[in-house]
Amino acid sequence: MMWQQPFTLDDLNQTNQNTLGATLGMEWTDYGDDYLTLRMPVDARTHQPMGLLHGGASAALAETMGSVASVLVQPADAMAPIVGLELNCSHLRAVRSGYVYGTVRAHRVGRTMHVWGIEIRDEKERIVCVARLTVLVKAK
Repeated sequence: MMWQQPFTLDDLNQTNQNTLGATLGMEWTDYGDDYLTLRMPVDARTHQPMGLLHGGASAALAETMGSVASVLVQPADAMAPIVGLELNCSHLRAVRSGYVYGTVRAHRVGRTMHVWGIEIRDEKERIVCVARLTVLVKAK
């Protein structure tokens, strides 16, 4: 298992309190040895003016997932601040309602840099967005 921090879904969902994730209705739903899954409603909170999922909401979902993953891969005794360096999103399909589900997996977890791949899918498991987040692990 790549995760160095112990956690439960309840723990992950507690981290959303008083954040953009809570405002957008994000909820952690699953995890495994090498992935985390976060869902987000497609509704008035996450729509753009044409009634479609806003690209910025997909970006917020991706950034949230990669940032939390970067925290969880660090040993508790070596915890260092992390900051996003670059986020790239390709929006591939429009969604009007329901939920989207993001899954994050590592491309690289190094000492000072993490690169995460995020796939966002609709309820029919069709790919909606692919994203890549690069995170800097700052010195303590």
